[in-house]
Amino acid sequence: MTATPHALSDFPITAKWPPRHPERLQLYSLPTPNGVKVSILLEECGLPYEAHTVRFDRNDQTSPEFLSLNPNNKIPAILDPDGPGGRPLALFESGAILVYLADKTGRFLPREGAARYEVLQWLMFQMGGVGPMFGQLGFFHAFAGKDYEDKRPRDRYVAESRRLLGVLDRVLAGRAWLAGDDYSIADIAVFPWVRNLVGFYAAGELVGFDDFAQVRRVLDAFVARPAVERGLAIPPRG
Repeated sequence: MTATPHALSDFPITAKWPPRHPERLQLYSLPTPNGVKVSILLEECGLPYEAHTVRFDRNDQTSPEFLSLNPNNKIPAILDPDGPGGRPLALFESGAILVYLADKTGRFLPREGAARYEVLQWLMFQMGGVGPMFGQLGFFHAFAGKDYEDKRPRDRYVAESRRLLGVLDRVLAGRAWLAGDDYSIADIAVFPWVRNLVGFYAAGELVGFDDFAQVRRVLDAFVARPAVERGLAIPPRG
């Protein structure tokens, strides 16, 4: 059973971002490291979707409509008109969305066995380590925190980010991707953050990124994928 095109009208978020294609999955996001995880996976899977830009400069993320979908006021979030049982599904948290979409499409996450948990452990590694630590480093190096005279907070996150890069570098030695030979949602979760660290945050020299040849190798392979190139620019910032 497939949801009717009018099923999404029951969700308040559609009043602020009216869907032009209500039969498609609706994505509410920005092209940040967390946001592009979902757009990249959608591009990789070829699942029809409609992207909506959540403008932070307009505080869209704190609007009642967005909070009705994600009470944690963070991007990304999705609204799938054809969720489990053919009923609409609202979902937030990028890691949960990656698992859901991978299971829905049967792509980039083994359905069972040890291989599934190999992927999931690296997904959790990103959620609990890479994202928070790289993000804090970005604050103290590239944004308001760079003006703090006391550099101990920055240096703490430099050291931890370097440690995490070392973990990645060691596991990638002899592997094509994080969980082995196959590209997975673990790579889709981790490498937008690595790209952001050395690009947008301009922290490559600070963390000694040149020391991590395996991470560089896989980052280059990741960004060379056509679906990644497309997903990194979705949705437009407006």
